[in-house]
Amino acid sequence: MRILGIDYGDSRIGIAVSDPMGWTAQGLETVKSKDSLKKAIARILEIIRQYDIKDIVIGYPLNMNGTAGPRTERTEAFIKKLLEWDDFNIVKWDERLTTVSAHRAMNELGVKASNKKNIVDTMSAVLILQGYLDRKSRA
Repeated sequence: MRILGIDYGDSRIGIAVSDPMGWTAQGLETVKSKDSLKKAIARILEIIRQYDIKDIVIGYPLNMNGTAGPRTERTEAFIKKLLEWDDFNIVKWDERLTTVSAHRAMNELGVKASNKKNIVDTMSAVLILQGYLDRKSRA
């Protein structure tokens, strides 16, 4: 059973999916959400149906001291909208420093600066999902 990873942002939503065995995360795409969250959710639901997703891991943006802030509230509102469509099992995954790690990985891979904006959210979704899969496999 595949698991979906989401890096939610106000402008873009990074999407990753696990392999069928639940060992590795692969980046799928970045969905634009700035113009229409409704369209973005419709695209995410297409992906969920395509991969027969039941479990979703969503990056949970806590402050560095572990407290919730405005980004956390917006993520909660997004989760609520997803749950209006189906009763998904949603895991909130601490995403602190995920974007920093994504940028570091892209630098190491030699990704051009002009391309980073287009893939950083997908890369972040991969890191979020892979972190979850790794913890799950150790448990």
